[in-house]
Amino acid sequence: MNKTDYNNLAFYSALGFKSGIEIHQQILTQKKLFCHCPAGRYSKVYDAEILRHMRPTLSELGEYDGCALMEFKTKKDVVYQLNRETVCTYEMDDTPPFTVNQEGLDIAIEIALLLNCSIVDEMHISRKQYLDGSIPTGFQRTAVVGINGWLPFQDRKITISHICYEEDACRQVSNIGHRVTFRTDRLGMPLIEVITGADMRTPEEARLVVNEIGRLIRATKKVRRGLGSVRQDVNSSVTGGSRVEIKGVPQTCMIPALLHNEALRQANLLKIKSILAKRGINEKNLNVVKQDLTAELSGTKSVAMLGAIYRKNVIGAIKLTGLAGILNHPTQLGVTFGDEISERVRIIACLDELPNMFQTDKYSFYDGAVADLEVIKKTLIVGKDDVAVVTWGSPADVKTALEEVRLRVVDAINGVPNETRRSLKNGVTDFERILPGANRMYPDTDSPPTTITQARVNKIKEHLPEAPWAKEQRYAKMGMAYTVARDLAISDKAPLAEKIIADYKMNPTLVGAVMTQQLTGLKHKGVPADKITDESVKELFELYSKGLFQKEAIIRIMNYLAQTPGVKVKDIIKTNHLEVLPETQLDKAISEAMKSGTFKAYRKEAFKLKEKMLAYYSGVVMKTYRGRINGAALQQALAKKIK
Repeated sequence: MNKTDYNNLAFYSALGFKSGIEIHQQILTQKKLFCHCPAGRYSKVYDAEILRHMRPTLSELGEYDGCALMEFKTKKDVVYQLNRETVCTYEMDDTPPFTVNQEGLDIAIEIALLLNCSIVDEMHISRKQYLDGSIPTGFQRTAVVGINGWLPFQDRKITISHICYEEDACRQVSNIGHRVTFRTDRLGMPLIEVITGADMRTPEEARLVVNEIGRLIRATKKVRRGLGSVRQDVNSSVTGGSRVEIKGVPQTCMIPALLHNEALRQANLLKIKSILAKRGINEKNLNVVKQDLTAELSGTKSVAMLGAIYRKNVIGAIKLTGLAGILNHPTQLGVTFGDEISERVRIIACLDELPNMFQTDKYSFYDGAVADLEVIKKTLIVGKDDVAVVTWGSPADVKTALEEVRLRVVDAINGVPNETRRSLKNGVTDFERILPGANRMYPDTDSPPTTITQARVNKIKEHLPEAPWAKEQRYAKMGMAYTVARDLAISDKAPLAEKIIADYKMNPTLVGAVMTQQLTGLKHKGVPADKITDESVKELFELYSKGLFQKEAIIRIMNYLAQTPGVKVKDIIKTNHLEVLPETQLDKAISEAMKSGTFKAYRKEAFKLKEKMLAYYSGVVMKTYRGRINGAALQQALAKKIK
């Protein structure tokens, strides 16, 4: 299969590929979700810092969540930077939550209704445990608002399993070693989480569905826009694999490559599982030997290991009996299973200076590497069927690292581990944390339930905006081009465009293109197109419908309107000589062009063909009269002259 063919249904069906989506979108409210701090106010300035350490708590069933235990092993110092204007004691878990933001709840209900969800009668706040430090309380407050919805997609419906109303987390500033720093201005801002079923059959379908949900949400005009206001996570698995979540994909265009590579990664991990099974290695008989090699490698010339010795740290090693060659097995493009182990060591043991480990099957190249390799093999008694991993750091970190090597091999024996992975620019992923389970959710005893009455839902339904796909179908019936209809369906200018089309019997595609593509084009050129008033646009199309100027002049007139707000369209036409050129003057303009010296100089060399002559003379005439002449009429008149 061509690696860029991300919509090859037969290929992905053979893998048993399936994918689901989670979209987190900040909604447009004045205040935060559980306090009265302003929402949407970002700042790099901070007035204080707070240091915290996170610890896991038991679920209602008396169990710990695996992700929480993993985060606890990192032993992170969590630092929060606080700006007095954007946070209060609630965010720092020193004050119980206030009543939930009702403005944001109405927006969440509206979006849930647009996605055909059933609205819950009573909203209950739950705590979702996060020990990565991104929320100072150690948990996120979240609540289900809508369930069992759907989104029309091609020839079927995509399931919307549920929609949540929840608070946003902090922004990470840095994460080095055992210290992670967060900025708290984004913390507590209201957002919605839209969760689909695992209905996407190819990576390309996942991208398209993300775009469709995003279009619908933006069409409400009640969500925040800009960098960081929306984040999408994609989940995927293949037959025999496990659900893996790729977090925080920054751009939808990256989704197909990420999901494709994740599918291949899981297929490769299943191959590793099969190889280990054939070798008779299972979780019970996995044989490992751990040893301190600090003394044995004291004479090393490796810069990394010498640095550890200089800092009075240790060098540790683990022998994996019977795993020769396994660490070199590819998992993703340019990534091996050994690299996946290194990722775990980096995240959980906080050994984040790379390289953070060597392995004997593919030992690093440096002066004296051969001698060091012999020492490692001899000390650990590494046979031809074995492999050893060496790492360095503080005694506690090395101990954690060697155990993570063993645990990652145990995961490999069992197949594909449930993980949350981070997206990288080259379309591959690396380890972020163990995938959280149901054990991290428990009721929030500080927040009372919120009753959502049918009267409230009905009132929101009365003012529900038209869904983009419904608008597109309506525009298509009007004869509007598909690409223009899609742009206009989510544009603020849609009502104005519809009125102009109806009032002046205008070509729908022309009006839609002007309102979307041409306005966007002006903005990209730095023209202040937002200053063009609706009244000016109405006047423009009214005069155009009367034949006062040609279609080609529209963009020039809009440019003038943006640069000189308040000026009348008829004055722009008169001042810039954009009136339609009379037929008598058109004939004169063509005659002048055909008598031009430029033509005489090139007529024998470059203009032997009628088509080239037409193109040339059109250019000469249009250079002077662009926007005043109908192109078809000009071509027709020129053809007669040339004949």
